[in-house]
Amino acid sequence: MNIKSEQAMLEYGQGFAEKTLAPAVIELVGDVGVGKTTFVRGLAKGLGIKEPITSPSFTISKEYALPGGGSLVHYDFYRLPEPGLMVDDLMEKISDSRNIVVIEWGELVADLLPENHVKIEIEYGEEGREVK
Repeated sequence: MNIKSEQAMLEYGQGFAEKTLAPAVIELVGDVGVGKTTFVRGLAKGLGIKEPITSPSFTISKEYALPGGGSLVHYDFYRLPEPGLMVDDLMEKISDSRNIVVIEWGELVADLLPENHVKIEIEYGEEGREVK
């Protein structure tokens, strides 16, 4: 799928939210600046989250309350050479059936993700972003 603008990526995330029920684990793969956090902003809006969504690049994770209970938990492992203590936190969040967990730069924890997780690959294309 070709996404040609930031607004289109937000809308894609919102549409994805319509098909997403907790528990869910979503792995986002793509280079820096390709639109992973923009996708999460759209996903959050589609899930009914009103607060601003920002990248967890420096905090490693951010958690947002879902209407009706549970959380959208957003991880970014880009700056970590190894996941360390974040493994325990990640596993706790994944095991809570009320949560939707989104992971950027998840290569470090790929072997911990459930088999049924969704993997979305976003790449730079000639006319925007290619999403697989």
